[in-house]
Amino acid sequence: MPAPVPRQRTLPAAESGQVHAASMNSGPTEGTPEPGTTAPHTAEHPAISTTGSTANGGAPKGGSEGAPCAEADTSTDIDSDTDTANRTGKARTRITPDSAEAAPTAPTNLTLLLIEDDPAGSPIVPTLLDRSGKPIRVRTARNLTEAERLLTDDVHCILLDLALPAPGSRPVNGANGGGGDEGDDELAVLKHVLELAPRHAVLALTASGDAERGAEAVRVGAQDYLFRDELDSRLLSRAIRYAVERKRSDSAERRLAEGRLHARENRRLERGLLPTPLLDGSPLHFAARYRPGRSRALLGGDFYDVVRTPDGTVHAMIGDVCGHGPDEAALGVELRIAWRALTLAGLSGDELLGTLQQVLEHERAHDEIFATLCTVDISPDGREAGLCLAGHPSPLLARPGQPARLLPYDDNGPALGLLPDARWPRTRVDLGNEWSLMLYTDGLIEGRVGDSGERLGQDGMVGMVRRQLTEGLRGEELLRAAVNEVRALNGGELTDDVALLLLDRVPQP
Repeated sequence: MPAPVPRQRTLPAAESGQVHAASMNSGPTEGTPEPGTTAPHTAEHPAISTTGSTANGGAPKGGSEGAPCAEADTSTDIDSDTDTANRTGKARTRITPDSAEAAPTAPTNLTLLLIEDDPAGSPIVPTLLDRSGKPIRVRTARNLTEAERLLTDDVHCILLDLALPAPGSRPVNGANGGGGDEGDDELAVLKHVLELAPRHAVLALTASGDAERGAEAVRVGAQDYLFRDELDSRLLSRAIRYAVERKRSDSAERRLAEGRLHARENRRLERGLLPTPLLDGSPLHFAARYRPGRSRALLGGDFYDVVRTPDGTVHAMIGDVCGHGPDEAALGVELRIAWRALTLAGLSGDELLGTLQQVLEHERAHDEIFATLCTVDISPDGREAGLCLAGHPSPLLARPGQPARLLPYDDNGPALGLLPDARWPRTRVDLGNEWSLMLYTDGLIEGRVGDSGERLGQDGMVGMVRRQLTEGLRGEELLRAAVNEVRALNGGELTDDVALLLLDRVPQP
């Protein structure tokens, strides 16, 4: 839908052909008022023609067509950018009404950079207004070197003459508007500008009979193309606004696509970092559930693993690095990989945990980071286990005909990274013939219960799992139901990471 054109009550003198070009001196000077100039006044939008040339500082011919005009005494101020004029041979002029009835000029909202090397043959850019009626500021540059100096952060759009010679090319037959050597890329100058200003909207300016070149410029990266001899204030103002908005939209879509690609790469990476249990040859059944506390993440600071060593012993581990960010997640992966390597190398119990603490101390970002850990080694016959706790909640053991209960935690040692030369005793546990052993992180027990604000705690978790076991839930269904009920009791997503690991031993008949 076309944008509405701001209502103009006073036709600027620069468009009416009644303002003389500002004189250009060798040093910076302030523009002086041009007394006695008048501008026609109309109540409708004028049809403005800007196809005249401005050689020798002459103003273009123009005026309103089909609209009655009334004379109005309006003095004008002409601000000449003499610095730009000295470099480019063009005076940059802003004309503002100075009568008692005229409102003060609004602050500039958009800035246009015009890159055009032929002052005598270039189109005059008329007074332009943005959507809110504020003037669009115009800067001019004769070549890409000047354009680079003028391309500051407040420039929103670039109007580029495609006839401008490309960098390093020579004009054909001495013409100022030549496109360089015949074998040169005719859009080389546009490509250079796109590299120079990747975040700016670009409008290509070409001859009316060269629509194919303009369309190719859009394909290369310009937001739109315009014909040099068809410019007027309404068309150019609208094209600038559309180009700026289109560039913003394209940039937003690109950032969104890059964000989605980055998220997919992160998910693949995190999924690859989750453990694959090594239980070949073991009669135990394995299930796990993982839910990170970070939004849209697949991996948090919790970690777990299960391996079976050549002697038939099954080793299980679950841990929790304090914190919830990507650094904590990375440290958890490092500890898990280190635990697997040390376990397969034959370390266990206090010796293994002591070595893991050394790894943590070397890899953590600062001394305040610590990790809790629970390790269980289950004998080859599956009837007993050794338990080591490093500041971690004790596992839950369920056996047929008996209520689920927590394993002993009286000999719980400190978390890894808190105390140098710490010790972690190994507690022997009788499992029995048939059992289920659930290891978990504190995210499962630290959720709130309803509006009371109280935490679920270990006692609440034990009661919940007992009821779910009575309902016949086992394996992955049990873990899924446990996490879902904890979330429901909390009234929404849990803020902490949650990891659960379940090992079942069911004797063969």
